[in-house]
Amino acid sequence: MNSSTSTPSAPERPRLVVLRGDDLPPGHERIDDHPGLGEVVYATADELAAKLPGADALLVWDLFTEALSAAWPKADSLRWVHAATTGVDNLMFPGLVESDVAVTNSRGVFDEHIAEYVLGLVISFAKDFHRTWGYQNERLWKHRETERVAGRRALVVGTGPIGRAIARKLQAVGMEVRASGSHARDGDPDFGSVAESSLAERADGGGRTLHGELPEADYVVVAAPLTESTRGLVDRRFLDLMKPTARLINVARGPIVVQSDLVAALDRDAIAGAALDVFEREPLKAVSPLWGLPGSLVSPHMSGDVIGWREDLLELFLDNLARYLDGRELRNVVDKSRGYVPG
Repeated sequence: MNSSTSTPSAPERPRLVVLRGDDLPPGHERIDDHPGLGEVVYATADELAAKLPGADALLVWDLFTEALSAAWPKADSLRWVHAATTGVDNLMFPGLVESDVAVTNSRGVFDEHIAEYVLGLVISFAKDFHRTWGYQNERLWKHRETERVAGRRALVVGTGPIGRAIARKLQAVGMEVRASGSHARDGDPDFGSVAESSLAERADGGGRTLHGELPEADYVVVAAPLTESTRGLVDRRFLDLMKPTARLINVARGPIVVQSDLVAALDRDAIAGAALDVFEREPLKAVSPLWGLPGSLVSPHMSGDVIGWREDLLELFLDNLARYLDGRELRNVVDKSRGYVPG
């Protein structure tokens, strides 16, 4: 298995395939007219297998497609795949993982966007905005007391750039922030103390695992990549360790949370609320109880999508394309054995 691929050398005037979604990338003419490229071909998911042969590079603009896995046998000359998203779980199928094809992602584009969104959710929960808007629609004057944000503790699950940006935003309003990552450590510049991402209870009674941290958190923010170790991490055991007044926020990937376990936890008031921007299957079906459960806040996978985000994705790709054509080191090279960019 070639988990971390060195910078591939580009042939003269390489052929690029763009796996598009419903829309073309904004300013796609900058790709079409790029002087260093040969043929530029746009393909939908259904067309990819027919257009992939002979391609040297692939831009996956269709953010959540799994079309490359089905078309992989046609990838006869592929050297580099760039994903216009941070999460690349949809690309981590055995054929690509075990190949010498380099994979890069769009790490860095969404960090501050998502951090702002999480801060907004925390404030919305604490200040009871959802009920204020509901009462306003009913023209009902109902005075309530709300909660402080400063002094509350947040636990961020995931120590990558998005998790770090979230930590800085929450600390800026006076929250105490801890984190869980692949291994426990102290002295982290953004989190201070990092607990190990394990639900196992330590024999020495220490609180350096999720088992010890979850009961102390007022907000648990999931910002980890979807890997084999995080799939289904937030299950009944996880939720039962949270205190009844705590809220869960997931801005990572839907399958990290066992949705049926979360529904049950909200239904029995095991936790106070959950804000979900991602789901096991998207779009969330209208019959899902998550739409109407008290304390549930549903948004359609939009936490990182601010005005201009598509243009930012294109700029990052064009920078990496210039690096590829020049034989320079690529940005955001994914360690395919881990499923994310390390560091």
